Amino acid sequence: MDFLGVGPLELLFIFLIALIILGPNDMVKASRTIGKFLRKMVTSPTWGAIQQTSREIRYLPNKLMREAGLDEEVKTLNEIGSNVQELGKFQAGINLNTAEKSGPGAQSDLSAWTTPPPAAEQTIQEPEPPAAPLASAPVEEPTHSEESDPS
Repeated sequence: MDFLGVGPLELLFIFLIALIILGPNDMVKASRTIGKFLRKMVTSPTWGAIQQTSREIRYLPNKLMREAGLDEEVKTLNEIGSNVQELGKFQAGINLNTAEKSGPGAQSDLSAWTTPPPAAEQTIQEPEPPAAPLASAPVEEPTHSEESDPS
């Protein structure tokens, strides 16, 4: 509820300041004077002309579109847009159906491209077995004897 850019809290603040400055007796006289002024202003022909001009300016773009015949073009463009959206949905449905139908068949068709050729046609070189470890001096393992045990 903004009136001339003044919200309810600002209006309350203005009322309190006026009450403090004018006092309760002069506040009644001032509000009566303001009310009479506003009534005169609203009922004047000038205020009516201002309101009429405001309405005409607000609806001017719609009036110009009607006079130029653009309403029909706007409706046509809206219809074309909705048709395009429907075609997009239809195309997405077709793509899903095609993918579902060609799923297993596509894999079998691709298997010819992805599987290696049979072993008869392919020459496979077997890796050589690892070489034997180099001979080195035998390592003696310590033996535990019960005789040398002091316990």
